[in-house]
Amino acid sequence: MSFSEIISAVDDFVWGPVMLVLLVGTGVFLTFRLKFRPWRNLGYALKSTLSKEARSTKRGHGDVSPFSALTTALAATIGTGNIVGVATAMAAGGPGALVWMWLSACFGMSSKFSECMLAIKYREVNEKGEMAGGPMYTMKRGFKNKKAGAVLGMFFAVSAVMASFGIGNMTQSNSIVESLKSTFYFNEKIVGLVLTILVFIIIVGGIQSISKVSSVVVPIMAIFYVFAGVSVIFVNIHNLPSGIVMIFKMAFAPESVAGGVTGTMTISVMNAIRFGVARGVFSNEAGMGSAAITAAAATTDDPVRQGYINMTGTFWDTIVVCTVTGLCIASSGVLGTVGADGKLIQGAALTILAFQSALGDVGAGLVTIGITLFAFSTILGWEYHGEKAFEYIFGTYKYNMIYRIFFSLIVFVGATTTLQIVWNFSDIANALMAIPNLICLLAMSKVIAKEVERFQPILEKEKKANRLNKK
Repeated sequence: MSFSEIISAVDDFVWGPVMLVLLVGTGVFLTFRLKFRPWRNLGYALKSTLSKEARSTKRGHGDVSPFSALTTALAATIGTGNIVGVATAMAAGGPGALVWMWLSACFGMSSKFSECMLAIKYREVNEKGEMAGGPMYTMKRGFKNKKAGAVLGMFFAVSAVMASFGIGNMTQSNSIVESLKSTFYFNEKIVGLVLTILVFIIIVGGIQSISKVSSVVVPIMAIFYVFAGVSVIFVNIHNLPSGIVMIFKMAFAPESVAGGVTGTMTISVMNAIRFGVARGVFSNEAGMGSAAITAAAATTDDPVRQGYINMTGTFWDTIVVCTVTGLCIASSGVLGTVGADGKLIQGAALTILAFQSALGDVGAGLVTIGITLFAFSTILGWEYHGEKAFEYIFGTYKYNMIYRIFFSLIVFVGATTTLQIVWNFSDIANALMAIPNLICLLAMSKVIAKEVERFQPILEKEKKANRLNKK
């Protein structure tokens, strides 16, 4: 058995039924335990995110503004998962995979809220005076059984460092290179070298430098991509109704479907669930705990307040951006297309084909630019996640520069590694992070519920004050 086959077998095992149940089940459990507050307070959370106050550092303590903390987390989440991941899920799991991405995202909001809120509640200040937080600190400080908390915290931190090289680095640089090579015929080694240099220049400045870039790049790139995607959907609007019907039909109907918007695909419901949830988590990272590391850097006076702000990351990522990609593919009729080599077209090539169906060669260029911006920002956001996990392992920030240099070099490795191995490695790293984090969320659910109910009167008071101000 070859190395790639071993990695693929491990990937299939860790993303089997147990992981799917644990991921979605934790989100479902927390949603009910919190009395659906994350859903009911989504409007408040979105308004808070877009308010002027979210861009200031006047309320509470932290390293960056609440909005910068969110955009840095979004920089790490809005990446290739939104373009390549959605296409991969729909090609391997059928169009119905999109429904399972939506469902996992809805319950994922509760997981994202919980892990981010706890990260702020249990964060620490390091020797440099910077905030240090995340699931590893929650486990270490929040668990009654300190030994179990310490073991789980270290396991999470080690897994996060591994994941930072996979989901946050190699997968992203690989997608950038593949897209630029196929669209503009760029040399992969030159692209890899340029990426490596640019990444190092930005990350050497730490969270302040990364957040400054993210707070500008993330909103611009998201608006740019959504506008381009909506244009594609509008051009193919005549196919949209049948595309939407097929999405829902293949999410729940086990029978094979041939023709129409899916070409000659034969997909099972289990495949739709598996790839929908796996790629959904890859995209929005709810339940993995990564976003909580960045959330801990936010300037805030209440962990619940910032928990709600960071929770919107899952909404923007999956409900908005992933949906645009999914509807582009579903309405274009390219799903199930076979390439000149006789293989099913998937990944970035499938999304590019969908955009080309409506916008011609310009569409291919737009997707390539989108992938490049999304993936590059993801590399920056994930560097911070990995660096803080690295800092936790060694108990000091003094070795962080070693991590930054090594992380930058891995960008080049990812740029010259085959796609399937990179994706499978990323899936495995995701699972290794998710397991201790989900155990933590379940163990701390009583604390989470208590914090939510404590903040609710404050939230209601603020909403009332806002209504009076409008009058």
